[in-house]
Amino acid sequence: MNQLLKNREALLAGVIIVMIGMIAVVVPSFIAPSNLLAVYNDTSILIILALGQMLVIITRCIDLSVSANVALSGMIVAMLNYTHPGLNIFVIILIGAAVGTILGMINGLLVWKLNIPSIVVTLGTMSIYRGIVFLISNGAWINAHQMSETFLSIPRSEFLGLPILSWCSVVAIAAIYYVMRHRQLGRKIYSAGNSPTAAFYTGINVGKMQFVAFTISGLFGGLCSYLWISRYAVAYVDVANGFELQVIASCVIGGISIAGGTGKVVGCVLGALFLGIINNALPVIGISPFWQMAISGAVIIIAVVANSRSERKLGRIILRKAVQNA
Repeated sequence: MNQLLKNREALLAGVIIVMIGMIAVVVPSFIAPSNLLAVYNDTSILIILALGQMLVIITRCIDLSVSANVALSGMIVAMLNYTHPGLNIFVIILIGAAVGTILGMINGLLVWKLNIPSIVVTLGTMSIYRGIVFLISNGAWINAHQMSETFLSIPRSEFLGLPILSWCSVVAIAAIYYVMRHRQLGRKIYSAGNSPTAAFYTGINVGKMQFVAFTISGLFGGLCSYLWISRYAVAYVDVANGFELQVIASCVIGGISIAGGTGKVVGCVLGALFLGIINNALPVIGISPFWQMAISGAVIIIAVVANSRSERKLGRIILRKAVQNA
């Protein structure tokens, strides 16, 4: 039992199960398999963006521009589809991914080469990217009737019983898990965030790892731009406005330390699912949107406190062992 309580991911999974059970008491249909799959599908974009943000946070940075990245890349793919409806949809998706990657690289370069704090860089680029969306669209909207049928249908298409949107998140989870657990790049990212000084002396370029993390976050933002626009069938300046807070919250709730160097893919996914369930369930049981915001904020604060306490305990354990071995 003690081991279960110490395992952050197992504890969070238990909380999610209890929460689903409590919701099912009020709305029994909520636990229907079809509805649970729909909840996962609704959370897929959040999961993908949170995975990219996780890498950034592990390297002791933060990306506040991720939603603006989605908005700008999304407007570009929507305008391409509107002006060139015959253009192959996969070419459009690749262009959106490329734009998102470039935006992420800009953030990474500013942090790496100019040594500017990431919160300052991404706060600035967030405004710049939003401004560019307005400039290229002249403030106009692109709606469903201006988009091609193929453009709108792909994320809704099903494969083996799951929408393509859900499969995209599954692939992203598998890819990041593999990199962080089984590739040298993952170990370098953890090392860069855990102890930049030690990483430097072992030959790891900390700034380069931060650049890589921002680039991957940008790539995921570019991919999600198409998924977002095609799912909601509209592109405008304020697409995903404020969504970066949910992305960061997913990481924090999932145990990704804002001090860097700590966090697991499983925890990140569970954090996103936790918020996804809240966002889907609270309206069903008749809770006001304002209370939804308050509950989400309270959960974030509790998660930050829990993270800081666990890190403090870990520090004490390390210090105690050092004293004992002295």
